[in-house]
Amino acid sequence: MNFSVSYGRARRIVQGLAAALLIALTPAAAQTPPRALSVLAFGDSLTAGYRLPKGQGFAPQLQDALRRNGIAATVTDGGVSGDTAAAARARLGWTLDGMKAKPDLAIVALGGNDMLRALPPAQTRADMDAIVAELRKREIPVLVAGMLAAPNMGPDYSAAFNPIFPEVAARHGAALYPFFLAQVAGDRRLNLEDGIHPNFLGIKRMVTGILPSVMKGLGA
Repeated sequence: MNFSVSYGRARRIVQGLAAALLIALTPAAAQTPPRALSVLAFGDSLTAGYRLPKGQGFAPQLQDALRRNGIAATVTDGGVSGDTAAAARARLGWTLDGMKAKPDLAIVALGGNDMLRALPPAQTRADMDAIVAELRKREIPVLVAGMLAAPNMGPDYSAAFNPIFPEVAARHGAALYPFFLAQVAGDRRLNLEDGIHPNFLGIKRMVTGILPSVMKGLGA
């Protein structure tokens, strides 16, 4: 038997197997990290962190909560204090056009200022409908964070205002979080001295409440 020939052939086989194994493993080893997800929090002072130190507002706190749950997401603060649904509708286009990439989810949290100013619910409905329609037109998943009228607005106003958000969400196939201020509104411990805007503890409660809906919207 020619041992030199057999040894050489065996060596080539081993080298070939090693090369094949290396090729098979290389893509997994060199796999690029997953793309960071993008969330737009489009709203008013409730998303803008009104009178709160940097990092304590809704957007950064939601981002921190997502990352603690293993979701690499960047939450963009698209809130402007004092905005009505009409004012937000007017700036939606350039807000989206100014983002580096299309968001993977848009949270629409508006209507509080409309209610506080006793604006006609029909107008709020039209503006909310237009906002969600534009987002869906751009193929952006939407989570509508609903608002409820304060009790002092009276039953007639509440009956016209409160259904806006679930009905707009249903009309456009958007997800719904029924009340953005759930377990926060009316609790002095969770609000600033004005009794309207959440303090840091209130923001954390809001984030805890909406987090499962946001994660679901991101497919997590």
